[in-house]
Amino acid sequence: MADESGLPPESKLTRSKERWAREGKFLTGRIVRPEDQRLPPGQHLTRDWPVLDLGLTPSITSERWRLDVYGAVENPLFWDFPAFLAQEQRQFVSDIHCVTTWSRYDNQWEGLATRDLLAACRPRGTADFVVLHSYDGYTTNLTLEDFAAEDALLAHSWSGAPITQEHGGPVRVVVPHLYFWKSAKWLKAIEFLEADKPGYWEVRGYHNRGDPWAEQRYSE
Repeated sequence: MADESGLPPESKLTRSKERWAREGKFLTGRIVRPEDQRLPPGQHLTRDWPVLDLGLTPSITSERWRLDVYGAVENPLFWDFPAFLAQEQRQFVSDIHCVTTWSRYDNQWEGLATRDLLAACRPRGTADFVVLHSYDGYTTNLTLEDFAAEDALLAHSWSGAPITQEHGGPVRVVVPHLYFWKSAKWLKAIEFLEADKPGYWEVRGYHNRGDPWAEQRYSE
């Protein structure tokens, strides 16, 4: 409901968007860290992209893929792959860091920025958390702020080609500033919640947030 000025009431999302605009970093498509701060503690660089999963690789073609966005949102979304591609697509370059200690620099992604998804689904002011659901039954939780990071996206391409099935295609999440278990493969649904709901690894001893630079690998 609008106030007397005719504008909608201020919410957590509008305040966040104002801060994003002030920062302006989203325009670059890349977060730049000083070289001596680029590799988190305990990590080593690799040129490969190791494959890690729960032992089940779901076979989801782009023709069968669907994404449901629901929960504490004003506008639930139910997209097939063409509808997903019809949204504005952006390109990002980011480093990724796995809790198993490997890191890989300069990954080129293309997909839907999470901030553009938020603009489409309009989370309610009470929404503070996100749970990502995958086609293999995997789940992981994020704060809304982490999900809305300026280089986070729902990616369909890596290095100029569709993401392969083993790496989470047709669509996977990429949240580069957290350990990569937070970047769910084979994305099926995004659930917005008012209360936190730890996911698969979080209830099995992994840290609830997973900041690589703070070495938040496991819960205390």
